[in-house]
Amino acid sequence: MINHNLSKIQKPIQNELKDFDQIFKDSLKSDVRLVDFVIKFILRQKGKKIRPLLVLLSAKVSGEVNDRSYRGATLVELLHTATLVHDDVVDEAAKRRGLPSLNNIWGNKISVLLGDYLLSKGLMTSVDGEDFDFLKTITDTVKRMSEGELLQIYKARKLDIDEETYFKIISDKTASLLSTCCEIGARSATTSIEKIEALRDYGENLGIAFQIKDDILDFTGTKKIGKPLGGDIKEKKLTLPLIHTLSKEGKSSVTEIKKKIKKGKKNKKIGEIIELVKSNGGIEYSLKAAHEYSEKAKNCLNIFEDSEYKNSLIALVDFVIDREK
Repeated sequence: MINHNLSKIQKPIQNELKDFDQIFKDSLKSDVRLVDFVIKFILRQKGKKIRPLLVLLSAKVSGEVNDRSYRGATLVELLHTATLVHDDVVDEAAKRRGLPSLNNIWGNKISVLLGDYLLSKGLMTSVDGEDFDFLKTITDTVKRMSEGELLQIYKARKLDIDEETYFKIISDKTASLLSTCCEIGARSATTSIEKIEALRDYGENLGIAFQIKDDILDFTGTKKIGKPLGGDIKEKKLTLPLIHTLSKEGKSSVTEIKKKIKKGKKNKKIGEIIELVKSNGGIEYSLKAAHEYSEKAKNCLNIFEDSEYKNSLIALVDFVIDREK
């Protein structure tokens, strides 16, 4: 059902997405045999391509898809792929999208260098196309993503995160790139500041809703859908469902819960924490927040005329909220 919904969202730009796939593949070619071999492995790990989809839909809703749009979509997908490769090294992940991760096969050194290669290819795409406005936007995004990750790691050590800090982290870590996708797509097709800002804000709100839903799935998902239950707790990440639960508990109970979380991967009480979150209304509270941000995202599109592209952007918000993986 989820894949069917995404196919419907993609339908208005299915030809453009096919063109993008070829352009993206071509952008990854290298004369270095090892690089070329590893890249072919990466291309087998087919994701949902939400980010290029956002770039191209944003271009369509505010004008027309053009060469700049394709370069922008390539830039964000290269950056996203680079961050996934680096994240797997940091997280010591064994798998990515059901396949062995790069670091699991080739080790950390090659994986880090490959991530750097992907990032540099993305930047060169913009330099060669003289898309200097894209470069300004994307460098700020890389800064925000890095700061968000570092803030989360720092807070995982202290376990003193509050809601304000949580939203700062997910805004920088996740929403910044989706916001950038929409902004770049708009910039490729229009000079209207109003349209560019509306799509940038749409992406930001969409990204926050996306991450809240992702964090909810850590408490409600199953191994069957690919997100192991309690993974964030094992990594000592305090996300919205848990932050809300801690705000409802007394001081001694909070101290006890944090003691369990500090055990990380050795924590044998993850099931208890998940049940506590559910009984304290942490899931409902977080879902309400996700829906509030999804409505904000939809409202950002009010300035655009009705079209199949606008409908797809609206449907994408619902897809993000309704997904189960």
